[in-house]
Amino acid sequence: MRFALAITGASGSAFGVAVLKRMSANPAVDHIALLLSPTGKRCLLDETGLTPKDLAALPKVSLRDERDLGADLSSGSHRHDGMAIVPCSAGALGRIASGVSEALVSRAADVCLKERRPLVLCLRETPLNRIHLENMLRVHDAGAVVMPIMPGFYSAPKSLDDLFDTFATRVLDQLGLSEDDSRRWKG
Repeated sequence: MRFALAITGASGSAFGVAVLKRMSANPAVDHIALLLSPTGKRCLLDETGLTPKDLAALPKVSLRDERDLGADLSSGSHRHDGMAIVPCSAGALGRIASGVSEALVSRAADVCLKERRPLVLCLRETPLNRIHLENMLRVHDAGAVVMPIMPGFYSAPKSLDDLFDTFATRVLDQLGLSEDDSRRWKG
């Protein structure tokens, strides 16, 4: 399976890193195209101390240039199995909801919507204004999964990494990559 993962310029890049690490370790995944918006790169460094090169060193990961609108992900004829944007900024959400494909993140998301491929948008914004709410409804109606970064605490997390990983499990579920995870709710 082949996926795209984008990290955009909203706080919460550690959630994106957790998703990327889980995807990279998943035996069903053959390739991950990694996209970082300019502000996503800044948040990644500020919040995790990691650089795009650090993430590109993970197995199965290839880093893509956000400005390359001629990349394979820009075309519906390029086959892949879905995309997640973790975190998804309100700006990225707005561009996707409006069909504005000025860079590779928004174009790749637009391709997922038009080709009916899974698209998971993990919005990280608070408080939400009416425009944010309307944009979430627009992308939902277009076929995306809107999954705000709201970690669960039912797993009694012992660390922030536990929170990141529990959320990553839920994102992978939405992409059809269900894994066994001892933190799942057992009732």
